Amino acid sequence: MRPIRLLPFCVVALLIPAAPAAAAVPHVVQPGETLWSIAAANNLTTRTVAAFNGLSENSQVVLGSTIQVPTTVEGYAALQQQGLVPATPGAAEPVAAPAAQPAAAPAPQGAYTVRAGDTLSGLAAQSGVSVSAMAAMNGLDPAGPLLTGTVLKLPGGAPVPAQASQPAPAATVVPAAAPAPTPQHVTAGDVQSVAAAHGVSPSLAAAIAWQESGFNNGMVSSANARGVMQVMPGTWDYVQENLAGGRQLDPNSATDNVHAGVLYLKRLINDAGGDESSAIAGYYQGLASVRERGMYDDTRQYVDNVQALRSRFGG
Repeated sequence: MRPIRLLPFCVVALLIPAAPAAAAVPHVVQPGETLWSIAAANNLTTRTVAAFNGLSENSQVVLGSTIQVPTTVEGYAALQQQGLVPATPGAAEPVAAPAAQPAAAPAPQGAYTVRAGDTLSGLAAQSGVSVSAMAAMNGLDPAGPLLTGTVLKLPGGAPVPAQASQPAPAATVVPAAAPAPTPQHVTAGDVQSVAAAHGVSPSLAAAIAWQESGFNNGMVSSANARGVMQVMPGTWDYVQENLAGGRQLDPNSATDNVHAGVLYLKRLINDAGGDESSAIAGYYQGLASVRERGMYDDTRQYVDNVQALRSRFGG
């Protein structure tokens, strides 16, 4: 998660079990689910699940109805029977959905691992921000010790710290701050439902969540961002205090991590005058930095990745 101008440089359902190899399994449609979300949760395309169930890709599933989730072999056979893929092996539409982070995803901007001899005050001074701002963004006590190996987010565009030439510590330390990384996953449908509830494009939110974490709430980046939406501690606090509408977000909840990320994204879109590409860039680089310095090359790559992913999540 990246900063907006209001901060100096800030920024559950579990996966439906995949169908076993032996045969299709029935799945009862739950609240908020769509044909697409059921397919994505099982690493299948919407077309595959639709074909196996004799439906069109645009069909609306009914709450409480049963959808058969096929194996990839069964799904491909259904596609062949309907003439949706050629019968020649190797020429078929890929059935499996992406199972990992998109290739060539840019590294988190401003990531730094504390070396021996670093101090919070020294890093803040080199970065051109106050100690309190640096501490708030990373969930640190400004008066406490800075442990070697701590992963930090530095301001976008900040100079490389003097100690960066030293080997990074083998063991890293994640500051004990909200939000907490927890061993949970969400589905694309979960993210899309939250986005729709907040008036944000479901495909955009899902694409950012996939780009950031692969829907994994246990993810902690080398820049100290956490969870499904890779929310920084300072951004979490900002959202809780200014955007959550009085609702207390649970720092251990994967769903609330999505809420925080989506609320922050909505604010970025509003601040960008509805320009979604600028908001995406702001999510990565910080909107104030984008306005002052333009998009960095890795920011453009991030925006391109997210926009390309949107087609996989409904457009």
